[in-house]
Amino acid sequence: MGDAWIRLAAPRTAPDTRRVDTVRLTPAQLAAIDHVRRGAAPPPVAVPHAAGLVAAVAAHGRITLNFHPDRVLPSGRTVAESMAACGKYRGQYETGLSSGSRTAFAGGLRDSWELALFGGAYHGPGVLPGDRPKYGALNLMRHADGAAPRFGSCHVRLRPEVSHRATFCYGDSHLGPEFTGTLAAFEGVLGGLVAGAAASGYTLGVSGVDPVAHLLDLAAQPARPNGRALDDYVEAQVHGEIDLVRDAEALVLDPSFRGTAAGEQLASIGVPVEWHAGFVLAADEVGADFRGPVMPRLAAWICAEGEELTASVLGRAAAGLHRDSQNWARWGTEDECLQYVKQLWHVLVWSGRAAGEPVAE
Repeated sequence: MGDAWIRLAAPRTAPDTRRVDTVRLTPAQLAAIDHVRRGAAPPPVAVPHAAGLVAAVAAHGRITLNFHPDRVLPSGRTVAESMAACGKYRGQYETGLSSGSRTAFAGGLRDSWELALFGGAYHGPGVLPGDRPKYGALNLMRHADGAAPRFGSCHVRLRPEVSHRATFCYGDSHLGPEFTGTLAAFEGVLGGLVAGAAASGYTLGVSGVDPVAHLLDLAAQPARPNGRALDDYVEAQVHGEIDLVRDAEALVLDPSFRGTAAGEQLASIGVPVEWHAGFVLAADEVGADFRGPVMPRLAAWICAEGEELTASVLGRAAAGLHRDSQNWARWGTEDECLQYVKQLWHVLVWSGRAAGEPVAE
């Protein structure tokens, strides 16, 4: 395997080692992290130079928290309004909103997955909804649209020190993943990533290039194009409060929110704003082969004449569903309609054209 394993990516700038994470964690949060660390499985395949690779992940990897800024919370505020008002990124147990499984409540599926993943740490007395972890993914390849755009058109890019109070799993946590860990016990997750890359067609050592070494080379480059990662990611669970000014490197927004209320509200928080390339698709370009036959009909219905499908157009549709679910009755129940809107976003990520180029401001 040779030099491919030791050719670790150099950072674009020297890491600021003066920054430390000073968040005070609750006993439940500490217990959850410790449970995952102690239960980390050994890697399924040999990972040469694992310690160096883990160090590179810690230096270059960034957790991203993807979100839709214009979705309406049960309070009537949008996500962007709420973030601007409180300066925090809040999890689904607090907001009652999710772009994944809407089961974050006592006895719900998300609750049962966390019971298994964290060994019951969050199921003891005195645990508050805000104590629960916030979900994101580890963006090792610097994809401009974040590590898991299926969960939102925009994302918070967290500072590297936040990763030290996160837990990770290769594959989504709702699947009961085998490979879990922390930065202090990451080898199993790394091995799962290597095994998954090999299963996807990469062969370790072929042509002197290993997928993880290649991945880390990419991590040191300027922002990459949109990755469109709907299913393949390392999930991250961040424990403790996320204060945006303290914990975020940047808010990375979809360009369809330029000049909108949501974009201006997020820009007012005081965190640097960047823009990824976005996604755009004509309504008549939406096919039925990805996410089903409802997709082209729904796209035609929510797009005004001559209007293309974008993240903000989908957000407008979701807000309309929130205000007047009866107007959507032709499409099914409210839960079915929410699912269709979510699936149409997946179609846009999968098939859409880039609307521009990534921009840092």
